[in-house]
Amino acid sequence: MNSYPPDLLVQLSPVMFVAGLGPPQTPPTAQSSAPRAQDSFAVLGNRLKDALLLQRTPAIWQPDKSQTFQVVLVDPDVRFPPRKVPPAEDQQFLPTHSPLSPLTPSSPLYPDGLIAPIWIRKHTTLVPSVFVLFKRLYEFPRATPTSPLDALDPEHERDREAEEKRRDTELSAEISQRKKATNERAIKLTVVLMASRRLLDDPTLDARLTFIRRQSGLDPRAALFVLSPVSQTEIGDFVRSLQEALWEPAVEYYTNHSKRVRRKRNRHSQVNATYPLPTSPSGPMARPLRPEGWTVRYEYKMACFAEFRGEDEVALKHYHDAYANLQIMFGSTAILPPRTKRWAEGKVLADCLSVKICKLYLYNNEHSLALSHHSMHIRKFADLSRGWGIGEETFEFWSWLARQHRVFAELLEQGTRSTLTIPTYLPSSTSAASTIVAQATDSQRSVVELESLRTLGLNPTQALQHPGFYYFMAARCVENRRARFLDALENEGPNSVSSPGFANENKVDHLTIILELYTRSYELFKKYSTHSGANLGRQTLWIAYRIARTYHDSGKFDMAVKFFERIAKTYRRESWDVMLRPLLKTWYACAQQLGDMELSVQLLLEMLAYGPAADDEDFDAIQEDLLAVFRSTVPSSSDAPLVVDLNDAEPLLDYSVVFWSPEVMIDERAVYQITLSAPSSVHISSLPFASVAVHLKDDAAPFIIRHADVEPHNEPIQQVRLGHVEYSEVSEESSELQANLRWLPGGCIVFTGTLSSKQPTTLSIAKVVLTLKEGNWSVELPIISPTLRAGRMQVPKWLASTNPAKFIPVRRDSQLPLSSTVVRLRPHAIHVSLSHLSPAYIGEEFPIQIEVTNMDRKELDVIADALLQPTEVEGATTSISYDKNTWSNLIKGVQFGKLAPGVSAVRTLYLCGSVAAGDRVIDLSIQSHNTAYSLASANSQTPHSPSLTLTDTGETLRTLVVPTVDPIAVDFSVNYRRSSCAQPGLGDLTTYDADYWDESAGGIAVVRTTWTCTGPHGIKVESAKLSRGDGMFARVTNCLLDIDASDLLTEWLPGDQFSDEACISFAPDDNSAGVPIAGPGVYEISWRRILAGNEYGPLSKSIFQLPQLQPPEDGLVALLDVPTSAKLHVPVPIRLVVRNRRPTRSANIVVQVEFDATDGFILAGLRAGRIPILLPGNEEVLTWNAVPIECGYARLPRIKVTDRRQHVGSQPGSAPEAHTTATEGEYVHVIDMRSDEQSAANADGPQTSTNLAKRANDGRSIAAITILVLP
Repeated sequence: MNSYPPDLLVQLSPVMFVAGLGPPQTPPTAQSSAPRAQDSFAVLGNRLKDALLLQRTPAIWQPDKSQTFQVVLVDPDVRFPPRKVPPAEDQQFLPTHSPLSPLTPSSPLYPDGLIAPIWIRKHTTLVPSVFVLFKRLYEFPRATPTSPLDALDPEHERDREAEEKRRDTELSAEISQRKKATNERAIKLTVVLMASRRLLDDPTLDARLTFIRRQSGLDPRAALFVLSPVSQTEIGDFVRSLQEALWEPAVEYYTNHSKRVRRKRNRHSQVNATYPLPTSPSGPMARPLRPEGWTVRYEYKMACFAEFRGEDEVALKHYHDAYANLQIMFGSTAILPPRTKRWAEGKVLADCLSVKICKLYLYNNEHSLALSHHSMHIRKFADLSRGWGIGEETFEFWSWLARQHRVFAELLEQGTRSTLTIPTYLPSSTSAASTIVAQATDSQRSVVELESLRTLGLNPTQALQHPGFYYFMAARCVENRRARFLDALENEGPNSVSSPGFANENKVDHLTIILELYTRSYELFKKYSTHSGANLGRQTLWIAYRIARTYHDSGKFDMAVKFFERIAKTYRRESWDVMLRPLLKTWYACAQQLGDMELSVQLLLEMLAYGPAADDEDFDAIQEDLLAVFRSTVPSSSDAPLVVDLNDAEPLLDYSVVFWSPEVMIDERAVYQITLSAPSSVHISSLPFASVAVHLKDDAAPFIIRHADVEPHNEPIQQVRLGHVEYSEVSEESSELQANLRWLPGGCIVFTGTLSSKQPTTLSIAKVVLTLKEGNWSVELPIISPTLRAGRMQVPKWLASTNPAKFIPVRRDSQLPLSSTVVRLRPHAIHVSLSHLSPAYIGEEFPIQIEVTNMDRKELDVIADALLQPTEVEGATTSISYDKNTWSNLIKGVQFGKLAPGVSAVRTLYLCGSVAAGDRVIDLSIQSHNTAYSLASANSQTPHSPSLTLTDTGETLRTLVVPTVDPIAVDFSVNYRRSSCAQPGLGDLTTYDADYWDESAGGIAVVRTTWTCTGPHGIKVESAKLSRGDGMFARVTNCLLDIDASDLLTEWLPGDQFSDEACISFAPDDNSAGVPIAGPGVYEISWRRILAGNEYGPLSKSIFQLPQLQPPEDGLVALLDVPTSAKLHVPVPIRLVVRNRRPTRSANIVVQVEFDATDGFILAGLRAGRIPILLPGNEEVLTWNAVPIECGYARLPRIKVTDRRQHVGSQPGSAPEAHTTATEGEYVHVIDMRSDEQSAANADGPQTSTNLAKRANDGRSIAAITILVLP
């Protein structure tokens, strides 16, 4: 920005003049003024100056909107420049104008100037908006009393008042004089009186301040302050409050200026008249400023005054208007003729206006508008420059364009140091973009939708970049400027060369400017690349390349070489051939200038690898240059050859290694081919290759193939046979062969051979070294890995025949590289046999025999691992055991011992599955180990062998699926019998005994168990028993197995069935009603599998849990207890028990005996009657004596039980049968205790009171009850 006047670029802010803070004055009275007080006021003055000057420093980038002033320290009697210049004596009739007006002959703008930087300087350094005057308030010396009780001296007080008044009058006159000068300019005057703290407590201070204000004519508001020596923090608070108080007068001052200028502009635009100019006595009338120029002046002034006020939007508007009118002026050569003084001043003003506009846009974070205006300014004035004859072919154009880019870059750089943030441009979401594009076909589009469509893409010219990009553009422009200057220096005549512009351009050090701009751009590109978390981008490397080129052009070859070394690493890694060719060429030129022959050889070889450029017609030029270096120079050191590593660069020869087989066995030969081929674009047929060394290992002697002119030397494909080598026994002496080591374009040499190894290893080629020899030069080119050409791996091929030449493409899995082969041990010959008697039974230890036979020629140590896979059957558990040890999933290290060739060994594993049937899967790993080979390998280790001990191991995998079934299937049948026991009374103390069992609320469950042998193999049952597990609500009373179990202790063949019966007494309580009762025991059956040859397997046990008990629920029931037989004419007792098991409902029971002529008994007892109300849970017992009167099966009279507690009447619409039932009552089912047996769910549903009553009403309850009567 040094190219432009700083006054036209600086950020404007209100100006405050501060006076009275100069060096300390002479104290008023030498007797009373203490040095301490004088020192305190001097310190106060210095602190005030520091605090005021730090408020705002003039700068170009200053977006701060705080109410701070630009402070200028002045003398108290400073004079302001005159507003108007009086006319000359012969021009009294003309109006007066400002000294800087184009209408004033003495003005630097006379007669047609626009704006001079001195006008800005006047308002920033010569004329303030406020004037602050610091003055010391007089203090009369105090009399020192001799005693605290002494009264004040009246004469001393009168002298003090008179002196203070006189001094205050003088101070008021001085302030009034200053006030008069500021009033002429409408400048606000503020006085700050400095007084001691003692004076602040003086009661006469207010009167003195009032007197000073009135006498001096100060304003009543913000015009008078009093300050005493305070701390630095309090001074800062005072300065802030002072600026806040004076901000409004300052804004009003600049507003009045704007109004005055606006009136002039409006008056000028309405009248559109030109001012008469005084005639010059020595010449004709000067051309006045055109109306467009006056508009530019007024708009610029209003913009500056708005900027003083801090109104950036208003200032931006006026700057735009001034810029637009200035463009109109430049559009006419009649208004501003090119290459004149005013034309040059106008260009400077236009450039400064553009910077101002861009800066104000950036203040508001309107980056695209700022960049758009910058681009528009360059485009407009570039078009104008072509009309002025200063187009792209002139250095003046590129000088101006470089200046624009540099100023914009410096502006952005200053902004980024403060508050400006460069935006980042990320691509829009793919889904969101596709959605908007899909909706774009609709004809009805709103403004928001159209704006969204526009945001899908971003014009790069409207994307603001970081400052480094614009420094780069400026450097490119300076390069064009230098090129145009050199062209002009070469082509122009003597007159053009002697012109002032050309002479000034000749003094410019273009290369220094280019280096400065490129270096700054490079630093900024690195900075922003680091901030974004990325590596150095290609643009950054390109800038570094331009820096190196500039160093080369300026003759600093050592600096250029340093840059080339750093840039070339990345270009080589990313295979930028197009970029590397010119870089290597310039680098080689620098090496020649530095006299570095080794570097020259290295660069020439790399240039040969990349081949000539497309526009280079001399294909052998690089080759000839290399040969010339070999023949005309000597290396700096002749002791060791020069090693040129081209592994990171483009290869000189394409190198590939192919092994035909991905793996071979020990002592088996692996065939390989090494191909060295020259691309058709690389010309190296004249290079003096002396030898090719093929290194199988880094520490072993290589194959050396030396050059010899053998026939045929013009064949494009040559084959060199290297023979066979034992890889583990490579000799330390080199083997030498001969071949023609000259490569024509597109030619290749194939080296073939075989390798073998006695130990497991990986066979590969360590490296190939090419050696060039010419004169005193010996250059080695090592090739370590297969080369890449243009960033791509060459397709590996196998030479099948040489006459005719035929290559076979070789393809292999990515995990098996072509450049190596693996030597493996021969697999062990192991035969594994598995034998078992399938299927396995649940609960059985199922034997599985594993037989391992050594079919190999060597002794093997064999072990086995067994992995039991998790079963998919829910709830099933499985275990596996061996040698009395049991594991749930894995057995490791089952030893088979050392097996000699042909020897077998058998081991037995036991599989045990329980709970559920299903398949069990076992994975077996049979591992064999040749211990003799391991010991031999360990003893034969040499320094060249691998550090790890080699082992001859093998592994054989087998998977065994064992189906598991149940050997015995069980079926339970449960019937329930009601209890005939009477309910205990409420006072029965036996109910409190610990072993008391109340069966009256439950009954007897008869469990019939049937076992069926379901397995394919028979079993031998050795024991069977019922293990009781009495619970809270059920217990086993008897079981047939307890009496005799001999029928079960026999051999069970498939399909055989055996049964048992057990009685279980159950007594549920009220809280467990409806809840199943767990079975109170388990059946345990111990058995063995029947094997072939009348043998039995291991003892196994099957456990069967008794079923859950779910007794049916009773409601209201009648139980009839009668004997099974009787004797004729002998009375027998009959008992009827009526039980109410309903939870909440009582019963009103009526019992009636109905006699018939066919009855065989006569009853003595109740014939018809009602028993007491049965509450829930109670029962009632009725008894009769029955006398049989006939022999045989005699029928008892029918006993009818009815519950009369029903709803009286019937519901509307109910059936007549339902009404009859409701009036007569509910019949209660009478159950014969002799045949009482029910299941959990009968065919008619659960045994509830409703179902029983239904059956009673259906007549099923009145079936004949008979008793066998004996004579």
